[in-house]
Amino acid sequence: MTTDGEFTRRLIGFGLSEKEAQLYLHLLKYGPKTPSLLAKSLQTYREDVHRTLMSLIEKGMVRPSLDSPAVYAAIDLDTALGSALQKQQTELREIEAKKRELQELSQQQRFRPSDEVSTFKSIKSIKGLIAVAMPLIDPMQEEWRIAAPAYLTVVASLFGVNDAAYEFIKRGGKVRAIVDISYQVIEPVREMIAISEEVPHIDQQGIMFVVFERRISISAINAEVKRISLNEPVSGLWTDDPVYAQYLASTF
Repeated sequence: MTTDGEFTRRLIGFGLSEKEAQLYLHLLKYGPKTPSLLAKSLQTYREDVHRTLMSLIEKGMVRPSLDSPAVYAAIDLDTALGSALQKQQTELREIEAKKRELQELSQQQRFRPSDEVSTFKSIKSIKGLIAVAMPLIDPMQEEWRIAAPAYLTVVASLFGVNDAAYEFIKRGGKVRAIVDISYQVIEPVREMIAISEEVPHIDQQGIMFVVFERRISISAINAEVKRISLNEPVSGLWTDDPVYAQYLASTF
């Protein structure tokens, strides 16, 4: 039977914040409610509930009534997710069109390659972490090493990382992960094992680095998070310095 926690995690994976997912699920389960009743049920402030409701209305997942005081009702799940998916697909098509335009313009330019120097950039959120990691997985051919805290197994499950890893493994690649395994992340870890990832346990909170093909790496400066959300802040470092990547790989 699906638990509230699992359902909430999947909603977060669809782009909702933790508060939005919890409030939307509450309305689905218990029906339309006023902000005051929602605040009491969710044990939070009315102002906080109001902000979350406005965000869900903008996402097309909640609608207010014409009554006074207004009650707020959840849009049925299929309609709400379909609307959210359509919005994401529209945004993706716009980005792809801009990408093609830039590629066409770049062919008219003479750009000097910059791969003769090693570079770095900072990562400030889980969204930023996913954004820099996903494009690195597609071209990989050999090996991917991961040392990660427990919460990153949930991130990998929710935001498509495991799907990309599965495709990499099907191409003949190898994924080796060391994870701080706890009871709360048993299901995401099982998902990783099911796609043929090696997932031994490490009893050390907070450790995190990822090495792509011994050439590019992402390492954590501060990997502690309070909730699983794309906007949750983290501090990390991406670098294409192969010496550093090989050093991290050797400590695996």
